[in-house]
Amino acid sequence: MFATPLDADAELRPLNPWHAEEFLANLDRSRQHIAPWVSPSFVATDLDGARHVLQRYADRWARDDGGIWGIWSDGTLVGGVLLVSLNAASGVCEAGCWLEPAAEGRGLVTRAVERLIDWVLVERGLHRVEWQTNAGNVRSIAVARRLGMRRDGVLRDALPGPQGRIDLEVWSVLAPEWRTRRAGSDEPR
Repeated sequence: MFATPLDADAELRPLNPWHAEEFLANLDRSRQHIAPWVSPSFVATDLDGARHVLQRYADRWARDDGGIWGIWSDGTLVGGVLLVSLNAASGVCEAGCWLEPAAEGRGLVTRAVERLIDWVLVERGLHRVEWQTNAGNVRSIAVARRLGMRRDGVLRDALPGPQGRIDLEVWSVLAPEWRTRRAGSDEPR
């Protein structure tokens, strides 16, 4: 097992099927807050559903095409980051996140996604990290901006939503851009 510190009280570590009870408790605390922004298949409503979501990502990790990590603050799972997809052959992946309201405003997601991007682009050698978000999700768009991503465009009416179809914004960062950004950073990694 590994844990990566995010701040004095928070860490990023693997989120596995055996964490299903903690994951479900986290979803219960954040369900209303994240439901408009994440896939309905992610927001499990019972223990079997939570275990299924985590197993789906464990299977993706085993196939080398995705993964999921939790953010724990003071020992409580408060959110996480994920690789929705990872294609080593094409050098492209899609990252995502979720966080319960009580943990917002501390930069946890930004730091966690930075660690994930470092791993994907520097250690794994992929070329592109995508960030797809509902065009109305201002917090997610702010994370993309803080990470130095560029807005590639908008997929109009890309998905059905509760009040009609929604637009998706696609943001990305390329390996050369990330390396340049990291080289100019004074912050230790």
